[in-house]
Amino acid sequence: MRRLAFARLRYFLFFLHLLRRGRRGGPAGVFLLAGALLLGAPAAHAQVVDDSTKVLYGPKTTRVIYEAEVLRDSTAGTPVDTSLVKLPQIRFWMHDSTFQQDLGTVGSASRPLLYQPNLKLGARLGRNVFDKYARESSDIPYYDSRSPYSFFRILQSTSGEQVFEISYSRSLKKNFSVGAAYERIASNKIIGTTSGAVGGVGLVEHSNLLFFTRYQSENGRYRLLANISTSRQRAVEQGGVWPRDTEKRDTVNRVQNPAYPGNLFNYSSERVYLAQAQNTENRDQLHAFQSYRLLGRGLTAYHVLDFKHQYNNYSDGLLPRNLPDTTLLFYPNTKLRTKTSTLDRVDYKQVENTFGLLGHINALGNTAVEYRVYGRLRNAFLAAYSDTAYVIQPTTPSGIPTAATRLQRVQSRNYLEEFVGGTAAFNYRGSYAVEVAGELKVPDLGLLRDSIFRTIRNSEYWLRGTIRTGPLSGEILITSYSPTLTQREFLGNHYKWQYADKNGNATFKNTSTQQFTGRLRQALPGFADHLFEASASVVNLVNYVYYDKNGTPAQLSTTKQLLIGSARHRVRFGRFGFDNQGIYTYGAGNEGAALRIPALVTESRAYYQSYIFGRAMFTQVGLEFYYQSRFKGYGYSPSTQQFYLQDDFTIRNYGVASAFFAADIKTVSVFLKVPYLNQGLAGQGYFASPFYPAYPRRLQFGLNWKFFN
Repeated sequence: MRRLAFARLRYFLFFLHLLRRGRRGGPAGVFLLAGALLLGAPAAHAQVVDDSTKVLYGPKTTRVIYEAEVLRDSTAGTPVDTSLVKLPQIRFWMHDSTFQQDLGTVGSASRPLLYQPNLKLGARLGRNVFDKYARESSDIPYYDSRSPYSFFRILQSTSGEQVFEISYSRSLKKNFSVGAAYERIASNKIIGTTSGAVGGVGLVEHSNLLFFTRYQSENGRYRLLANISTSRQRAVEQGGVWPRDTEKRDTVNRVQNPAYPGNLFNYSSERVYLAQAQNTENRDQLHAFQSYRLLGRGLTAYHVLDFKHQYNNYSDGLLPRNLPDTTLLFYPNTKLRTKTSTLDRVDYKQVENTFGLLGHINALGNTAVEYRVYGRLRNAFLAAYSDTAYVIQPTTPSGIPTAATRLQRVQSRNYLEEFVGGTAAFNYRGSYAVEVAGELKVPDLGLLRDSIFRTIRNSEYWLRGTIRTGPLSGEILITSYSPTLTQREFLGNHYKWQYADKNGNATFKNTSTQQFTGRLRQALPGFADHLFEASASVVNLVNYVYYDKNGTPAQLSTTKQLLIGSARHRVRFGRFGFDNQGIYTYGAGNEGAALRIPALVTESRAYYQSYIFGRAMFTQVGLEFYYQSRFKGYGYSPSTQQFYLQDDFTIRNYGVASAFFAADIKTVSVFLKVPYLNQGLAGQGYFASPFYPAYPRRLQFGLNWKFFN
């Protein structure tokens, strides 16, 4: 076993060397990396087989446990996922796998493409464009394994996109395990590169280091889940394509070029607005959950300590100006704090302590009742800084005054907030279930004395009720929440707004939502893996806060109503499988106020799967197709890290076809994929956001390798 550990370490070091070559060497490095991994797999597998003559470990002896499951007083866990279904889809390699509008590259700023309800109350920083790549401390996986369990996975493409993760955990005792994980997400520029090749210059680099532990007492009464993580994100900001006059206009006939903006897909040779701009985001988290059974499963006390720190820094060392009149480009033409450069930053810290009781009761052997009640105390601190210009006076009579800048604190806020909440669930024989959950931010007692009606109107809460019987379920969700801290106030070099009183409370009204949803989930008889899912929702948004066409916060004065329908059908006929889903949204189209969502988003997948080489390798080969209808996508402001409404650019409807091959060899899963096969058939590219082209056709390679000894 010791020889195996040293051999694995040497292989990992060799692998990291190839990883650097793969990133720097373009396509050749990718193929070298893929070849080395595939050649190394049989040798490593042979060692596992030798060891397995002594003891057998694998996916069936390793369970994944999440905090949400322990909050339901269970530690059964789920098996390690060894399927190939999600492996070739890059969105499932991120920590948020929902459909997103991004800036066209891996690691770039993004926002949810479809409507999502908000369940976060009280003070929230509101800088979320990099959430997709950051771990959430309450969603960390913990492992219950009879053996050391480790894995590494990598995704690399010929355009410079890269995802790498390595994780190791082991049980020190029967009920005590520790682990560590490292993750790296990176991408190269695809527009405005000086090398003349797509994927030649670094654009984004994200890294994350995680330590985690799990403990359970011998009698099972005390449980502990704890983790500490730190992430660092550096994103070069280009501002999108800066169209040349020859691309925008027909200089001969002096009219707009009919090909514009479809002629902005020269990628590396396209001009960009920003040359020295960069966003940096640092996140640090400490999270500890512990529980103690007081009266069996009927009464358990628990406590959660959660610390979060987020630091955002935006800098631009060369503000773009049009020559010869020196007009400021890209940024709004407002009075600047400093005229040649920008440095804006914010530092946010938050500590939460949650105390609660939970329980699980089985009555008459066929009825289950669950409950959870809690109180939470939040302490938050925010400080914002921005560069300001000043003049250094000469120290001698003949000296010359010198212009300089210095960082100035422009905002400082403290928040102390209390919350109460709970969940109650009833389940009868697994066929009938009712659940009610909610949370309330405790109102300020001082405001309560001044005006009880105003306090009630400004209360923050969410309440959700769900009922399920057989394949049908219905849900009601009611929420009321205040604007984020960034929406309340901001002071930087390019933007300034104040929608908060002297205590930092929002002057905007709370946003209120009412959502009614019906769902159907039915497995159809007669076919293997035949499942149909559908849902329909009505959403009413009142006093919705958004970023308007100027990039500043605004509040919608009218009620916004959305109608959302979705359907998904999965079926397998023998060795052929099909997976199709679609989401239709009405009420947030091109001319919609405050909210913009494509009317139709679909994703289809068809594949053929079989065993080859005497059942030694399980394979899938297939096609994927993603479609998105036209809409006026959000613009992006890098200095505030916010997406905002715009009416000048329409992202045309487009489809992206991809072909993939995936294989599973014992504990090794691998895939090859060619995204955007149809490039050139209906245009030379498509825009992910206004003036941000998405990746061209390329080759992706991915691998996930698990070790159970």
